[in-house]
Amino acid sequence: MIQPVIAKRDVTKHILKRFDIRMSKKLGQNFLIDEGIVNGIVSAANIKEGETVLEIGPGIGTLTQGLAEAGAKVVAVELDSRLLEVLKQTLGGYENVRVVHGDILKVDVAKEVESEKFKVVANLPYYITTPIIMGLIEQRLPIELLVTMVQKEVALRMVASPGGKDYGALSVSVQYFTKAEIMFDVPPNSFMPPPGVDSAVIRCILRDKPAVEVMDEKMFFRVVKAAFSQRRKTLNNALKTMGIAGDKIALALEAAGVDGMRRGETLALEEFAAIADAMVKQPG
Repeated sequence: MIQPVIAKRDVTKHILKRFDIRMSKKLGQNFLIDEGIVNGIVSAANIKEGETVLEIGPGIGTLTQGLAEAGAKVVAVELDSRLLEVLKQTLGGYENVRVVHGDILKVDVAKEVESEKFKVVANLPYYITTPIIMGLIEQRLPIELLVTMVQKEVALRMVASPGGKDYGALSVSVQYFTKAEIMFDVPPNSFMPPPGVDSAVIRCILRDKPAVEVMDEKMFFRVVKAAFSQRRKTLNNALKTMGIAGDKIALALEAAGVDGMRRGETLALEEFAAIADAMVKQPG
């Protein structure tokens, strides 16, 4: 251990006071102060010596330190310019860490990481969790897995099965690209300041190929989005938001073997795929 353990309340308080850092609500900053949770995240990512890890939002370096101690080569992307000087100090001596100043939604990840394969590990700002996760996955970067701390409500949606209230477009999207599993819950008192919600650590292992085969991926996600756009509506009505005539929707549903009186939340990925393929096969 090159530096004192950052994931402790007194150490975190000292760092914030020394650098006169006030947590930004706008950036969703809640600093982790539980060493056990840091170790749990590192363990969930199954870090091996020399592996490349992309970390998003290192903050004051709490989780970064855990990853570095495990032997990972860490590329940490931090948006808040106030924290760059802090990270120079808290991560001083860790030659296996490189901090990049930028917005993860705009950074050229492939250029910054420069690795044939890498893992993503992050304590994500809750207000922008979904765009970050889906943005990374949809780029089809050479990511092995993502281990992220998210709002528990979001984690439940990511792993939800058809038929429940948590199942939606996010569930389908995540499960199409990955095998997702909630690893453990994280209580509010693990953070400073404690957030008003429970958190969870979720692991998403990237699939070699999507969970279902589709003729047109864009059509697949158009169908998924439309099906959940108005949850209370039947597929006969919800799919009209795609701008497709009702008779064509009825024909596609019939060809797919899906009852148009069902709602989107009851459909498995295979059924969404069947509807999308039937749409593609329609003449005109």
